Amino acid sequence: MPTLQSVRGRRSGRAPALAALITAFAVCAGDAVARQYPFGRHDRGVNDLGAQFVPFHAHLWDLLHGTAHGGLLLNWQSGFGAASLPDLGTYLTSPFALLVGAFPRDRIDLAVYVVTVVKMAAAAAAMAAVLPRLARTDGAAGRAKGSAAPWWAAALLGATYALCGWSVIEASYNPMWLDGLIAFPLLCLVGEWARTARRPVAGPLIVALAWVANFYTAYMATIGATLVLVLRLLLDRDTTGRERARAVARAVLRAAWRVVLGVALASPVLLPVYLGTKHAYPGSAAVFSPSPWTDVAARVMPGTYSFLSPAVFVGAGALLLVCALAFDRAAPVRERVGWVGLVAAVALSLQWRPTSLAWHAFAIPNGSPYRETFVLAGVVVLAAWAALARGWPGTRPVLYGASVPAVIWLGALSSRMANVPALALFVLAVAGAGVGLLLARRRGRAAAAATAVLLLGSLLGQATTAMAYGDHAKLKKFHAYPAWDSDSGLSARAAAVAKADGWPRYRTDPGRTQVSSDDPLLIGGEGAGYYSSMTADTYTRTMRALGAGWTSGGRVIQSLDNPVTDAIFSVGARLRTAPGGAPVTVREDVPPLVTVRPAAPPRYGDSPFRNQEALLGARVYTVPASRACPVGSEAYVSAPDFWGTARLGAGLPAELRGAMPKFRAALAPLGTVRAKGERITFRTKAGRPATPVSWSVGCLDRARLAGAVARLKETGAVRLRVSDSGVHAVLPRGSTGYAVLSAPRIAGWTCDGRPAASYLGLVAVRLHGRTAVDCAFRPPGVKAGGAAGFLAVLVLAAVAAFSRRTRVTKDSSGHHPPLARREEQLA
Repeated sequence: MPTLQSVRGRRSGRAPALAALITAFAVCAGDAVARQYPFGRHDRGVNDLGAQFVPFHAHLWDLLHGTAHGGLLLNWQSGFGAASLPDLGTYLTSPFALLVGAFPRDRIDLAVYVVTVVKMAAAAAAMAAVLPRLARTDGAAGRAKGSAAPWWAAALLGATYALCGWSVIEASYNPMWLDGLIAFPLLCLVGEWARTARRPVAGPLIVALAWVANFYTAYMATIGATLVLVLRLLLDRDTTGRERARAVARAVLRAAWRVVLGVALASPVLLPVYLGTKHAYPGSAAVFSPSPWTDVAARVMPGTYSFLSPAVFVGAGALLLVCALAFDRAAPVRERVGWVGLVAAVALSLQWRPTSLAWHAFAIPNGSPYRETFVLAGVVVLAAWAALARGWPGTRPVLYGASVPAVIWLGALSSRMANVPALALFVLAVAGAGVGLLLARRRGRAAAAATAVLLLGSLLGQATTAMAYGDHAKLKKFHAYPAWDSDSGLSARAAAVAKADGWPRYRTDPGRTQVSSDDPLLIGGEGAGYYSSMTADTYTRTMRALGAGWTSGGRVIQSLDNPVTDAIFSVGARLRTAPGGAPVTVREDVPPLVTVRPAAPPRYGDSPFRNQEALLGARVYTVPASRACPVGSEAYVSAPDFWGTARLGAGLPAELRGAMPKFRAALAPLGTVRAKGERITFRTKAGRPATPVSWSVGCLDRARLAGAVARLKETGAVRLRVSDSGVHAVLPRGSTGYAVLSAPRIAGWTCDGRPAASYLGLVAVRLHGRTAVDCAFRPPGVKAGGAAGFLAVLVLAAVAAFSRRTRVTKDSSGHHPPLARREEQLA
């Protein structure tokens, strides 16, 4: 016979399951309508999703299957050697990310899509599970009251939250943000436990999991949950006067120490990430500019899109419930003012620069400036649930409440983003939800079924439209990267890299013709290409001095197809892939990863050609004042701020993409000079003749380069061992000067137990007569973060022991505070 507890458990699981099912169906239906991958011909990898996030998930697949070059501390594949843990903590520490390991690697795009849908479904389930536990309080005793709404209302509101505009339009293409969507309701539950002095162990664990999964959105979710807790405390009528103030203070302190302890538990990941941001290249600075309120009103509609305005769309049912609460005289004035006021305050905070800074950890983000919008959706859904605390709203509150969406609709008419289908669908959605709410108070199964159908239909129609419209809108605005299992040639490139790979004897670069901005992670190899929020300042500046190109203001470093830099960084094999053609592997004779320079390093100057020579240790270029190269030499042009093409005589044009500071054109090869006096000509994107404001030419002598490489090989490492966290090299006897590792000297490198020196931006160590060098890498913050995490574990263990002892004492005395006892029954 089933017990009462098991029956309650099954019933409590219905709402989360239904919410997850509705969400997954709506997301997939919207993508299917848009004919988006994996349901149609349109590529899904728009902007950073294809450029960065899919490659990082491919790298996680390699780590899980033991095929990556590098480990948790050091990533040898990106940027000639990058810190791994800060990237993992930023993009891949969500428990859901591990699902990619269950898919074939050449279905990595499908794996990321499944992870995205599962995360959105999990957010819906989390909200649906938490709503019934956020009970209202009434009466002098402050006893918790359960909501009078049916279980399926929690399911619909949970799905409404997960299908908000922020989720389906923005976060669905930034899968790590979706962990914040999951975290918000769970952190609200942690706040509720703090209010009722319960779950002192589970609370910090949930906080830790949220902050490890994605610290950025967890920070925002924590702020939102704090606001909800403060409101709940202000609405609690359990006590009055000084006792009330003391009760509020105790609850706030309980919440504070749980958050602090949870963040401390997450510090082994958080501290390296935080310090990684401090060592990252700053990129371009963003300026916050609030959106016109007419545009904000338009974004309430399900069929609108703009990258620089908040995606405030939320299902019409939840919106109408909040508006009805404002006019519901059956609800106490304090609750009406509290919940509606919180919704308004969060909405206004999106548009004010000081509060926008606070939401974004006091740094205006590059890209979308409204990344905290999911908290507004969560607060709207919580307020909608509060509107159902005493049952379905009456006719008058619903009709009066409908005036608010009407005002929003009128305000959106003057926005350029508003379109006729979006305006019409919003009217239909509000009307359908309104009729459903009016029918809800009628008795009988037929009325209940009609209510559920109308509310569900309104939600699905809006969410599916928002998803499909967002898919199409982003394809028009951003570049879409091809999926692996499309006809993109990725398999051929990956096979060519794998065949040529000789790591660690030499590096293999997947090539200048990129599929993504992180091709070494996606395709394989150990190249220069690297795109991350953690791209080190040292690496960006070093590659800039050598003539590399970039995008995203210096956060995306591109592969530099140049034989001198290939020799410097030991790139012995390189893919060259013409558009539409098969990959061709080009091999070069290069020195080992560790070489010796006899003298102290000079400084970089303005010429990328002279900078390359300084790092190589030999003169291999002629830099003519007349910008005409000798016959037989190879011509290279540097024009970092020019967008167009450069051509040597009648040769093939080389593409340059420079628009500083966001885009920097890479130093480009123009071919071998065949006749004396061959001129270099430039043309703009439009095909018109032009001359760059600043440009220079370098004429490479291949014989000189071959001699320089031979000398570096002769004095380079005779034995080399590369691990996931460092390098051990044995040098020829009698070596003097500096041992130089062809890896950027980013923070965290030590050699022979001391901080590594920098040789023009590369890892170096003064030999002092030694012939063996041990260099190790540990990202800054690993040791301190580990110590803080260990201390937090000890504190949590003490809390668990004390809590258990207190619970046993209460059980033996039979004393339970009425509020805590009732909360335990509801939870």
